[in-house]
Parts: sequence; C-alpha cells; structure tokens
Amino acid sequence: MTQKIVEIFLNPREAFTEEGIITILKEKYGKEKIPVIVKKSLDARHSNIKYRILAEIHDDSTIKQKSSWMPSFKPIKQNKSVVIAGFGPSGIFAAIRLLEKGIKPVIIERGKEIKKRRRDIAVLNKEGIINTESNYCFGEGGAGTFSDGKLYTRSNKRGDVNKILEIFVNHGAKSKILYEAHPHIGTNKLPGIIEALRKTIIDNGGEVFFEDKLVDFEVENQQLKSVLLSSGRQIETQKLILATGHSSRDIFYLLNKKGIAILPKPFALGLRIEHPQHVIDEIQYHTKNRGNYLPPSSYSFAVQASGRGVFSFCMCPGGIIAPAATSNNEIVVNGWSPSKRNGYFANSGVVVTVNFADWQMFENAGSLSALKFQEFIEQKAFNASPGKLMAPAQKLTDFLNGKQSSNLPECSYLPGICASNLESILPYSIAKALKNGIEQNGKKMKGYISSDAVLVGVESRTSSPVKIPRDKTTFEHPEIKGLYPCGEGAGYAGGIVSAAIDGMACAERC
Repeated sequence: MTQKIVEIFLNPREAFTEEGIITILKEKYGKEKIPVIVKKSLDARHSNIKYRILAEIHDDSTIKQKSSWMPSFKPIKQNKSVVIAGFGPSGIFAAIRLLEKGIKPVIIERGKEIKKRRRDIAVLNKEGIINTESNYCFGEGGAGTFSDGKLYTRSNKRGDVNKILEIFVNHGAKSKILYEAHPHIGTNKLPGIIEALRKTIIDNGGEVFFEDKLVDFEVENQQLKSVLLSSGRQIETQKLILATGHSSRDIFYLLNKKGIAILPKPFALGLRIEHPQHVIDEIQYHTKNRGNYLPPSSYSFAVQASGRGVFSFCMCPGGIIAPAATSNNEIVVNGWSPSKRNGYFANSGVVVTVNFADWQMFENAGSLSALKFQEFIEQKAFNASPGKLMAPAQKLTDFLNGKQSSNLPECSYLPGICASNLESILPYSIAKALKNGIEQNGKKMKGYISSDAVLVGVESRTSSPVKIPRDKTTFEHPEIKGLYPCGEGAGYAGGIVSAAIDGMACAERC
C-alpha cells in the first residue's frame, strides 16, 4: 500500500547513485519503509545545482517493483499470423503485442542482424564505404540501434510509455530509465538489448528473417493478398504492418508507382553543431569544472527566426557525429552518445522546419516532392565532398559571418570533414533562419558561439518526408484493407518510444 508521494532535493553527490538516493529516503522516512523512485530531474538553472526527486514511500514489502513487468504471451493460434516489414522499434514492439494476443509475427528486415551490421558500420566509419542495406539506418533494431538510444518521449496520450520502458529494462536496460527525466540507453548498450528482444520474440513463436526486404505486394479487391520479398519468396497474408522507417525510400517509390495514396510531409533540415563538451558544461553548470557527480551537460532550444521554427534536435552529450547516408551519392549526418556519455565532444542537430515553399521546385513529383527535395540537398552535400563520405563543414563563427573557413577544429566525425561553404548547400531561406536562430541561442547561452565550434552537414533525416495515410480507428490504409502504415517511416512517430507505442497500437488492431 502506498503511504505517500514525497519530493526531496539532493545535491549531485547525494543523488549520484540509485542506492544513495534510497538510503537517504530510508533515513528520512523510516528504515522499514520501501522507497520507489518515480522521477529524477536536474535543476541547473542556478549555481546551486540540485536534483529533484519524486518518490513513493511504501510500507508493504510486497509492492510491485517498477521493473518487474513482463509481457504474458498466449499460445499461437493456428493459422493466425501477421507480416511485419521492418525490425526497428515499431516492428519489434508490434511483434511483442501480437504475441501477447496469440498471433504469430513474421518479421522481414532488409538489413543484417546486430553482429553483421556492426561490421558494416565499422567499414562505413573507417573507410567511408556504404553498404546500402546495412548501415546506421538499416538493420536489426532500426536507426536507433547505433544512433544513441534516447527514450525522451513522456506523453502517454497514444500508449503506455512505462510499459515500453519496463520491457527495455527486462531485456537489459538499467532501471534508472524508468524514472530519469531524460532516459538514455546508449549506443554501446542498446544492441544487446535488441538482441534480447529478438530472442524473446523467437522463443515465443515469432519468426525473424534478415537480409530480405519487401519489394512488392499483391492486392485484390482492395484487400491485401500477399507480399513479395527480394529473395523471390512470396508470403500469402491479409495483414501487413509497414514499419520500414524514415529512410526506406524504395517503399515510398513503390507505393507511388502502384498509385497508392501517400502525401508529402514537412520535416526539418539543417546542420549538426559540435562543441568540446567542457564548453557546454561551463555554460550550463556555471563552472569551469563540473566535477565527478554531474553528468555531461546537454541543452535544447527552440526559437522563431526569419519566420521559421529553428530548434535543436537529438542533442548528444559526450557523443560523436556519425555518417547516416543510405546511398552512395549523398552525405547525411546524425549523432549518438555511449551510455556513459564520456566523449570529448558534444553535438546536436540545429534544424529548420521546411514546408511546401521549400519543395515546390519538385512539385511535379507530386507525393514525392518533399522526398525529392531531401534527396537534392543530400546530393549537394555529397558534391561538396572530396569523397569517402567526408562531410562539408565550417567553423560556426565563419558560417555566421559568411566567411570560408581556412581551417577547421578537430571533429568526432570519423570519415573526416572538409572546409565548405555550407550556405551554398542549403537553400538561402533555411541558411538565413539557421544563422538567426543560432545567434538568438547564443545570446542566452553565453559562449555557445565560439571558434571552437564546427558545423557539419547535412542533418536531413529528422523525420520522414512522406506520410502514408491511415484510418484513425482501424489504422488501415484507406485504400487497402490489411495494410497498416506504422511508425516513423509512415509519419506517425518520432523516436524510439513513440515508434514502439505506435507499433503496439497497430498490432492491437490486427
């Protein structure tokens, strides 16, 4: 029985470990009590930095611990199955929900399993060679597996966030993600968790096929009949959860070719900015040395600039900038952090909202107009590169002053960076808004505008440039019964947790 919910404030040393927090709560409220941490958030607005802790104080030792929940799987119903295209968060959690209902998930994933995918990413980083089916975007676990593992979604409007987090904990994530204000698993930890999730799916009757992708499907009288895979295999099915991710452009082209309704969708475009981590720490913590008990600092901002929204995206303390291209004629960057966030650099996307006015030059492409615009910018970045995925870059101060950089700071981007005029790659209106937005943020974060900071381009895969419509109730495509557009690629999620929630929601309707 819950006795009460309490709020306490602790200094960074006191709040450094979960065990330390529990000890303090027991000392304050009774050693016989059972404290359960509900929320932990950092308040660094002033020099006296504190952690705010919300906790439940129980007097019954039989209380359900927050990390103890596990799915309860039913026996698979005979001849009852659903095909899932894509083994990212949407596909994984759709499969788990199907198994809870006693329905067999048959998952097809174009990319490779974790261990093989890891080798391809190593070659990508070291040699600048892209495997177009196995990279930072494609493969087991989806785009999030090797690009950070942030779990920042806290809205329960569309599903049970806690259920998603508890499943992660019971597959190897640390229990602190259940109460941290900005939970994060880390690129070095997430692959093992994804492998454990795959094992759960297979052990309970699901099937997972790697290196085989959806290339076509058959529809008869507006009812899905079968799917055709790149291996030549055809699977008869009346239900397909389409969870292929925001970079599976071949799926968008396939739908468009077949005359199936899709829509161009606004996304965000910009650059990735990198500072030495200690610069961000000094700004945010108001001190030259954050010490041993504070985490590497992060930041976020959102402003209106030149008539557009400009905002930070996927900020990675102690992280690296990574090559996120999926084809040989494009440059795309993203960022990630290891679980300890202990790298020398901090990076973040700084992006601008784009809309019809930006992609109208491709309006003849119809539903693919936003996608064509995205491709165009990535190819311009590629053309500014000397090769091997070297990314165009510019000192932050030079970008703001419209000056070519004669030299560049050290950068975490492993394929390397080359001095470029980033303003010539981005549309004028977007470059102008970026400058204005960065300058506005620089007035709030003193020291943010620094010659030690470098901008790297382009950050263009913030979300899908296409939305695949679906019925608000059934989640089926309005033209095809049995086709369930799902997750980030279909335009219904943004990040690991929201994609997982959407996967479960689609599976619930199958």
